[in-house]
Amino acid sequence: MTRKIFRTKSINEFISETQKEGGMNKVLGTFELTMLGIGCIIGTGIFVLTGVAAADYAGPALVISFIIAAIACGCAALCYSEFAAMVPVAGSAYTYGYIALGEFWAWIIGWDLILEYAFAIGAVAIGWSGYFANIMSNIGINLPAILTNAPYAGGIVNLPAMLIIALVTWINIMGVRQSSSVNNVIVAIKLAVVLLFIVLGFSNVNPDNWHPFMPYGWNGVLSGASVIFFAYIGFDAVSTAAEEVKNPQKDLPRGIILSLIICTVLYIIVSAILTGMVPYLDFKGQAAPVAFALQQVGYHWGAAIISVGAICGLTSVLLVMLFGQSRILFVMSRDGLLPGIFGHINQKYKTPARSSLIIGIITAIVAGFLPIGIVAELTNIGTLCAFMIVAAAVIVLRKKAPDRPRAFKCPWVPVVPALAIIFCGILIWMLPVVTQIRFIVWLILGLIIYFGYSYDHSIISGGLFSGSMKPSGQHDDSPTAKNK
Repeated sequence: MTRKIFRTKSINEFISETQKEGGMNKVLGTFELTMLGIGCIIGTGIFVLTGVAAADYAGPALVISFIIAAIACGCAALCYSEFAAMVPVAGSAYTYGYIALGEFWAWIIGWDLILEYAFAIGAVAIGWSGYFANIMSNIGINLPAILTNAPYAGGIVNLPAMLIIALVTWINIMGVRQSSSVNNVIVAIKLAVVLLFIVLGFSNVNPDNWHPFMPYGWNGVLSGASVIFFAYIGFDAVSTAAEEVKNPQKDLPRGIILSLIICTVLYIIVSAILTGMVPYLDFKGQAAPVAFALQQVGYHWGAAIISVGAICGLTSVLLVMLFGQSRILFVMSRDGLLPGIFGHINQKYKTPARSSLIIGIITAIVAGFLPIGIVAELTNIGTLCAFMIVAAAVIVLRKKAPDRPRAFKCPWVPVVPALAIIFCGILIWMLPVVTQIRFIVWLILGLIIYFGYSYDHSIISGGLFSGSMKPSGQHDDSPTAKNK
């Protein structure tokens, strides 16, 4: 069994599966991919978590926290780019792990990504609900607290969070072109709002607010980096669109790297201005730190615009994350590791509609009934673990297939992948122990599912069920296929 669980799939096998009739539409280019990345990266991190990280962890040194998180993500992004250009398949890190490390590690990554996206979607939807309730309150409509908070936060259900997930799920089912067009509009609004804050805030910076610069020491800076790491989650979602990209060898690396660079620059500027406008301790308990900072210096109209921009920003994050989650489930199902329902392609919309619907229902339940703290921390640890495995996969594949054509090559291998592993490992260590325990429980559940179902149903297993699934069974709508 030990040998079998590390069986791999070749790059040619993965690519051939994407070329079968009935696949997804190839409509995305560098611009659309960059906008998808920005749409997913700029959201909860900049509009919600900056205040928490400044007040409770890093103080004005939040800028350094963002830089540390950016270095970790930058090293991982270079690894992702090499794989994305070489293997233009929708599974992202899951696919890369399957090729280099084998099925078992691919399953671990896929299981991590399910945790990352499901809980990230829930966390973002909860933040969206908070901004929405605030805007409604400003126009004289007070939503009842029991319908805008989870049971553990003084309510019964977070209904706005569930409703926005339902809307975004419908948009994703309708098709990638529609999702991309909506995302482009939203991202344009979001970037305009961020630039507005920079213009208004720059002239109101008081350098005295940057002292003491590092009130919680380096431990606080690193803890802050592990918290605001959530802000960078999203560039990996670009690679999940690989099967819908017109020229993946060039467009995917460009989209991943450009979106990360643009967002990193904006994060550093915004965090520096934010902590310069208002003393860092004033952000304690503030769910809308950017709008709060503008209110404190008298720009109430600017704060209102920022709130609207935050709604747009969080909506685009939901759009891209729901998009990415459905594509990962789609590829895992195509490989037989998940039931065939996740791999079905709707022939009208050319999207994995059933997968999108299922993940929409699950994430709506998460957003409606769980508190944001637990949800955000679980998102971070799942992502960091996936990044580490992808970095290791780059090193392994360079050894196993050194002559394989690579349209984009990660520089300074194995140094850059090793740095990604080290930085991500440090950030995992800085997360709360209870989060680490919950993650271990999640992994144990994943192992039970793998050995109880996926191992035997894998299309390359050679096990009991190896002949029961077609390599591309998602295109067969017959009753027999549905029961397999």
